[in-house]
Amino acid sequence: MKPLSGLRIVSVEQFGAGPYGTMLLADLGAEVIKIENAATGGDPARKTGPYFLGDNDSEYFQVFNLNKKSVALDLRTEEGKAALRELAMTADALMNNLRGDLPAKMGLDYASLGKHKPSIVCVHLSAYGRDGSRASWPGYDYLMQAESGLMHLTGEPEGPPSRIGAPSMVDQTTGLTAALGLLAAVIQARSTGKGCDVDTCLLDVAVHQLGYVATWYLNEGLRLSRQHRSAHYSLAPVQTYPTADGWVFIMCMTDKFWLELADAVGRSDLKSEKQFSTSSLRHANRDELTEILDREFRKRPTRYWLDKLNGKVPIAPVLDIAQAIDNPYLAETQMISNVPHPDKPSLRALANPIKINGKRLEQVVCPPLGADNAAFIAQPSQRSRSTQ
Repeated sequence: MKPLSGLRIVSVEQFGAGPYGTMLLADLGAEVIKIENAATGGDPARKTGPYFLGDNDSEYFQVFNLNKKSVALDLRTEEGKAALRELAMTADALMNNLRGDLPAKMGLDYASLGKHKPSIVCVHLSAYGRDGSRASWPGYDYLMQAESGLMHLTGEPEGPPSRIGAPSMVDQTTGLTAALGLLAAVIQARSTGKGCDVDTCLLDVAVHQLGYVATWYLNEGLRLSRQHRSAHYSLAPVQTYPTADGWVFIMCMTDKFWLELADAVGRSDLKSEKQFSTSSLRHANRDELTEILDREFRKRPTRYWLDKLNGKVPIAPVLDIAQAIDNPYLAETQMISNVPHPDKPSLRALANPIKINGKRLEQVVCPPLGADNAAFIAQPSQRSRSTQ
């Protein structure tokens, strides 16, 4: 049995942030009933290419929606709204990733649903939150990277600000944050009988990723910017280095690793150099240290350095996407899974990064739009009889 078996979540969601969070919960055993817009053909992700799976499905869509049920409703109609309310009454939590001003208007918040089911948890994931002047604004991942300062910190100092290379980092981090908030509130509701609203938004999560960079500015007025070669802001040597045929990333976060590195590159003499004797001095003299280490790393190919340093000094090769996904270590740890689809039986996907008792979680594809309506939605005649 998966850890979240017995947890039912109804989610009005589309694209990436909300679906990513609920997919993690579905992988862990929660029954996630995905509500899609029947009037528009469902989640727009179904139509996001370039790689499609039949008429109204895509590889992009499946990335965010494994292990879910699909219910199609037209929430502009009274019948659709009534069906959603009835379904919500059977759930532990109702989640949405709508624009911030919409949940209250659509009756998806605790003020609307809590009076009918006091234990329900209503989770709201929006671009800018529900309680500020931007509640009605649409918003997307890359906009948050721009406004949060993340783009200002990404790239080389002489280049333009850049977004994080991963396509949906803020979306997915916000989805994960929403999932954590949902679980915390459900635990509380199950012990007290009282649910609540849970809110998170893309901009808040993006800003929160600044971590100590933000804290240093808030308290010390320090304005950090892009670092050469993705270097650490206060430790060295922690950055990329060119090899004879590629790049490696070295992370000497402690003096122990620095001493190991100096020996490994054949420069034991550096250990006695005063300007490199402490982490703060190595950082202060980073440019000089980089020139020295560059010369040594360029003498040998990446494979040589990995064989020499693995297990002694934190090191990783800088790989392209094909090299990263085809990495034999991912096969060894079963990080790539087979998830057969009716239109592509050989479909492969990334496994959930969580293991339970050392085993990967099972995954199945999300079914066609509205495939689960009959299982979860009462027919109009049944609904009218139940309210008599």
